Amino acid sequence: MKKNNNILIVRTDRIGDVVLTLPLAEKIKNHNPDAKVVYMVSEYTKPVVELNRFVDKIITVDNLSFWNLLRIIKKEKFDSVIHVYPKFIYVLASFLAGIKNRIGTGYRFYSLLFNKKVFEHRKSGNKHELEYNLQLLNEIGINNDINDKSVDFSIHADEQSLTLIKEVLIEKKINNGLPIVIIHPGSGGSAIDLPVNRFKELVILLAQSLQFNIIITGSENEKNICKELAIEKNAHNFSGKLSLKELIALIQLSDMLVANSTGPIHLAAALNKNVIGFYPKFNECSALRWGPYTTKRSIFVPEIDCNNCSRELCEKLNCMNSIDINKVFNQIKQVLLVGEKDE
Repeated sequence: MKKNNNILIVRTDRIGDVVLTLPLAEKIKNHNPDAKVVYMVSEYTKPVVELNRFVDKIITVDNLSFWNLLRIIKKEKFDSVIHVYPKFIYVLASFLAGIKNRIGTGYRFYSLLFNKKVFEHRKSGNKHELEYNLQLLNEIGINNDINDKSVDFSIHADEQSLTLIKEVLIEKKINNGLPIVIIHPGSGGSAIDLPVNRFKELVILLAQSLQFNIIITGSENEKNICKELAIEKNAHNFSGKLSLKELIALIQLSDMLVANSTGPIHLAAALNKNVIGFYPKFNECSALRWGPYTTKRSIFVPEIDCNNCSRELCEKLNCMNSIDINKVFNQIKQVLLVGEKDE
């Protein structure tokens, strides 16, 4: 098969989704070092992709008219386009631009615009989202064999952001040698979250143990939730204060991140940090599909024994509230304190 020298990867949704698409770039470059890998993303997630050493160029779609989008795609003369999470406007543009290999799901009404179709129902949750993404590379002759031991997200914080965050940590006196645990209580609402009161219990246990530095993070819209957790003197609230690149730098300088199914937990996994995640049991949002893709993860699910679990049932029974926070606290101690002594 003739090598693809100019490949476009389209993923215009959220942070976590984009992070779980990044290993495609490394796979493509390993297969063909001369390939040009271009990502099409939103302006919001662009900082994540900028930190990946295998991505050659980024196209952002914000405020682009369809005709400007089409003009840009035509100009690039792509050999292949991979629509990881397809949207009609981008699929139509790649079709009209005459890209030779157009790869995407075979289950959308506009799938006839793809000439290389993949027939997998992701909602079944039979494997991880990252593995679904990599499956698309088969259509251009690239092996997608990967696991949580071999995955390479190829991102690192930039030096400017690292310097700034180090200065902030010194200013806040978070330079005492104790492990840094980031608590990120919010999410994009795509899954069902651990209740805020359970996060509060965890913060109290961590703070009163005097064995950890606690940093609470969140977006501007999550400041109220984060404020509820900043109830102990050594729990520092950084919500609404960090850019995405600064958040990445903070995670890189931390020892663990604790979160729901949300973008930062995938960032932490990509940066090879210890992670603790809270996930519902139903397939569509389970840890099997959306968990952090790393060997350094601990996953907690509801302890309610239910059959045929669904979003509606999970919400009705308040399943996430059944997670035992004492077990979470003990796991954090095991990983960050006992684990250090064993090294």
